[in-house]
Amino acid sequence: MSRETPLSLPVIDFCKLDLKPGTTEWDSLRSQVWKAIEEYGSFRAVLSQISQELREAFLNELEELFALPLQIKRCYVNEKPFRGYVGQSPSSPLNECFTIDDPVISQNLENLCNILWQPKGKPSFRKIIHSFSKEVLELEKIIRTMIIESLGVEKYLEENMDSADYMLRVTKYGSPQTSNELSGLRAHTDKNMITILHQNEVDGLEVQTKGGEWIQVKFSPESFVILIGESFDAWANGRLHSPYHRVRVSGNEARISAGFFSVFKAGYLVKAPEEMVDEEYPLLFKPFDYSEFIKFFQTPAGRSSPSALKEYCGV
Repeated sequence: MSRETPLSLPVIDFCKLDLKPGTTEWDSLRSQVWKAIEEYGSFRAVLSQISQELREAFLNELEELFALPLQIKRCYVNEKPFRGYVGQSPSSPLNECFTIDDPVISQNLENLCNILWQPKGKPSFRKIIHSFSKEVLELEKIIRTMIIESLGVEKYLEENMDSADYMLRVTKYGSPQTSNELSGLRAHTDKNMITILHQNEVDGLEVQTKGGEWIQVKFSPESFVILIGESFDAWANGRLHSPYHRVRVSGNEARISAGFFSVFKAGYLVKAPEEMVDEEYPLLFKPFDYSEFIKFFQTPAGRSSPSALKEYCGV
């Protein structure tokens, strides 16, 4: 029997980024966030205070980035895992992406601009990406704070906040030029802490429910999709939910998306607070260094495992 009303992610309106913990407004939003995270591990956040002008400028800058000649784009390299430029491959023949370390640090953007737009750089790219990223990563901190409060482990809040680094990954999913053929990204879970996604007008993101059904996410210009990553769920000892998601694109328009990722810093030992471990929730993972886990994930054993984190440090 078919479902009459399609499934959809919860929508939560973050009308103000100057929310203050302890206020009625904060508590109301926190309860909405926690309910969505418990049920879906994901939700759609509406962020109307980012102006239409800035949103459009941000996407325009990304279009200009991907429009650069291939030989120029390949110059942006980084020895760290999942950084730099990654072009089209046999497994993803229509996709390409750039991954940039913490985009709130202007110098990281300056370095990219100096490599790709020689000899003068591109001040508009640096300024717009920096401004947009500041707004989005402030939202990430609010959401992470609300989740930690909902778990009842506020005493670890400062340490958790200090343990995070950030990345920005922008991806272009080329159009397959037909309504039948699909391109995109296979189903996977994110390995980081929290992911925040934004995109152009071409949909394609799908998020899987705990029951195995796929939700086709419908974006609006003001919306961002939040996803819980495996390492944050491990920190919470399995009390969160990291959902499978995928990208499926058809037609003759390219999809451009931006993913803002919070990750545990290299060298930081990720371990569940003692309050998260009890008879109902026995310890699931031994303490681990996220950066070392990512190295394992890139090996054949990590790639082939149905649960790389359990394979790496499961109890």
